Amino acid sequence: MAERLTGSSAEESPKPQPSTSRRRYKATNMAFEEIVEMVSILRSEDYDGKKGPYTRPNMRKDKIMASVVTALEAKFGTKRAKDQLRKWWSDLKSREPEQYWRIKKLLKKVSTCCVFLLRYLTYMLIHIFFV
Repeated sequence: MAERLTGSSAEESPKPQPSTSRRRYKATNMAFEEIVEMVSILRSEDYDGKKGPYTRPNMRKDKIMASVVTALEAKFGTKRAKDQLRKWWSDLKSREPEQYWRIKKLLKKVSTCCVFLLRYLTYMLIHIFFV
């Protein structure tokens, strides 16, 4: 009789159904380098639309955020949802303006150093080849 009960209960147990909900990623803290990378991409792509009116701004923002997701996954190996990054960007600007200011200052410093380095290397190449 015990065999009969275990056999029938195994046959009647429902099989797990695939979930129809969207995949959720664990919201872990972002490293400072990840935040800097995200801010760099969002500012260079004009995510907030400060440089002019755009047609279909929601589609444009969604496309930019998708590129941020792929860039962060490629560079740091962490996959994050677009909604998480969108909320992080909003919180960074509204709740943590000091950190946002530090990141903008860092990005400005990096860009000026790159420009200076590029000018110096160009000068050196011209000097080597043409003088």
